[in-house]
Amino acid sequence: MFESPVQWLSASRQNLGRLVLIRLLVLAAQAGSVGAAWLSGIVVLPWLAISITLGASALLCGLTALRLARPWPVTEQEYAAQLAFDLVIHSLLLYFAGGSTNPFVSYYLVPLTIAAATLPWLYTLLLAGLALASFTLMLIWFRPLELLVSPGGQTLSYGMWLSFALSAVLITFFVAKMAEALRHQELQQAQRREQSMRDQQLLAVATQAAGAAHELGTPLSTMSVLLKELRQQYRDTPDLQEDLALLQDQVKLCKETLQQLVRAAEADRRQSIHEQTAVEWVETVLGRWHLMRPEATYRFQCTCVGTPPRLIPPTDLTQALLNLLNNAADACPDNLTVTLSWDARDICLSIRDHGAGVPLAIAEQIGKPFFTTKGKGFGLGLFLSQASVTRAGGTVKLYNHEEGGTLTELRLPRQYPLA
Repeated sequence: MFESPVQWLSASRQNLGRLVLIRLLVLAAQAGSVGAAWLSGIVVLPWLAISITLGASALLCGLTALRLARPWPVTEQEYAAQLAFDLVIHSLLLYFAGGSTNPFVSYYLVPLTIAAATLPWLYTLLLAGLALASFTLMLIWFRPLELLVSPGGQTLSYGMWLSFALSAVLITFFVAKMAEALRHQELQQAQRREQSMRDQQLLAVATQAAGAAHELGTPLSTMSVLLKELRQQYRDTPDLQEDLALLQDQVKLCKETLQQLVRAAEADRRQSIHEQTAVEWVETVLGRWHLMRPEATYRFQCTCVGTPPRLIPPTDLTQALLNLLNNAADACPDNLTVTLSWDARDICLSIRDHGAGVPLAIAEQIGKPFFTTKGKGFGLGLFLSQASVTRAGGTVKLYNHEEGGTLTELRLPRQYPLA
């Protein structure tokens, strides 16, 4: 059974690891304080009971570290139980060392702050009740400190300062990290929800496309037969023959596109691959696109020298490039500029048209499904293109060119399409 990497990177697991680190730091400070008191001989404490309590805390640290090495998910109940154990350990140490008169009594705030930052309010409320009950007991039930030397006011002040400094450091650094991990996890969940919604939209479009492809086969075959008969019937009319030949080429292109959908699905099923250079891929797509849009004029240039990167472009990525070229031709079919470049990280393909540009008022809506600025169309071209390019690890961006028109930039990471 494979373990999900999300389990190992979850916020709850990371926070539990940070809690173990906090516990170790506090345990080291407590052990150091107890050791210093024992060596100085200024106070009499139940050393055995305190040592057993510190040993129990060290044992829990070890068991929790071993537990974090397993793939079991860290639940909120477990995390709350860990914080409750810290409160109990701290209460026991306070009981053996002066109760509420001990300056380290303010450490109760650290587990409560952690709970407030990482747990639902119900668990935080329960832990706050446990801390308040423990503090109340420390007011009336504790073992007084037996001092052999009068400590004076300065000693108590130093203890209170040290307690405040320790609590402030732990809250500032560790709790801030825990809250940041939770915010990062919420952001990832929001991105996954957005991706899931996009996938559902793509599935709906794909289902409709499959049905449309099946239904278009018959009328295209009928049109092809009729056009062939019309060409034979009007063979003596050159002007009409030219128009009929163009229509026949367009019908043939539609039929080939439908057949290519079937071949692409079969190729994906068999996992067949076709390797080519980036220049070859772009030139092939441009040639196919020009058959679809013979009225468009363009200029293709490659601004890089040397060996171009090699690609294994999937069918949907090729269709994405066709959609972007069609969008540019719809804006203005004259004098399109297609530029290919690459560096150590990315392959960049830019398409410059001389149309009206992207209106700022609707710039944020472009790329959403069923939104279009054209008088015709379904508003799916750019949406499907962005989905295909995003799945390939790239980006599609549209800019208003400073000299007019729109600049469409398609970027692909070299590591994705490399052979």
